[in-house]
Amino acid sequence: MSDTVRIINELLVELFNDILTIEATSLKNTGLKDLSVTEMHVIEAIGLSPRTMTDVASQLGITVGTLTISINRLVKKEYVTRSRSEEDRRFVNIELTRKGKIAYRTHQSFHDGMVRYMIEELSDEDNEVLVASLKRLNDFLKERYHLSKKQ
Repeated sequence: MSDTVRIINELLVELFNDILTIEATSLKNTGLKDLSVTEMHVIEAIGLSPRTMTDVASQLGITVGTLTISINRLVKKEYVTRSRSEEDRRFVNIELTRKGKIAYRTHQSFHDGMVRYMIEELSDEDNEVLVASLKRLNDFLKERYHLSKKQ
């Protein structure tokens, strides 16, 4: 059992580091050279529908003030627009521009390719075990570190 723990730990650490490196390289190779990985994750959190700053900050587990810094950069780079809610002026809505939606779809394509490759040769039973294992790890991390669940 201890060998299993060591191997899984090594794989998780290596995967985490590799994915961050690959994401950064992928952004540069797909014409999104002006985006950082952090900015891309903000774009990903906004998604294809308008959201409030509060909702996105909560999803990312950061303060609205921290999100504001990224949004300011993304507005300047023309990936995001920002506007006050007409119903309640205290809320700020953010939305991807056409350029932001292209970046979002490009990043989603990267993730889709990675996941499809991982599962394409697994049996249905193995896929179920993989999904259950990843859900269990995700639940543990959310509970242990008091992270909010993604919306």
